[in-house]
Amino acid sequence: MKLSKKDSRRRIHKRVRKSVSGTSEKPRLCVFRSNNLIYCQLIDDRAGHTLAAASSVENGISKEGSKSEQAKKVGELIASKAKGLDIDKVVFDRGGYLYHGRIKSLAEGAREGGLQF
Repeated sequence: MKLSKKDSRRRIHKRVRKSVSGTSEKPRLCVFRSNNLIYCQLIDDRAGHTLAAASSVENGISKEGSKSEQAKKVGELIASKAKGLDIDKVVFDRGGYLYHGRIKSLAEGAREGGLQF
């Protein structure tokens, strides 16, 4: 039986999450991608809290440029929010997606914003 794309991504995400965990000093940067938008969160897994979140819905980012350009802006936005919380190192959780396209653009934007993976 062949898995659907969604089920396959969920299996990969579960496998990655076995080894990727965030703390308050080094939170997990979790990414979710829909067809049109992209979302990311900084998560402290020990406390079970979201420290900061950013998406392409904020500040009208989704209205300008290509999806990859929007993802890069979201990465820069989450990096600036992390800087406000005195966070400079994160663990990147690509959410079961390939490190390619919009996921890669978001990571590059976050790195340019000053986050270290």
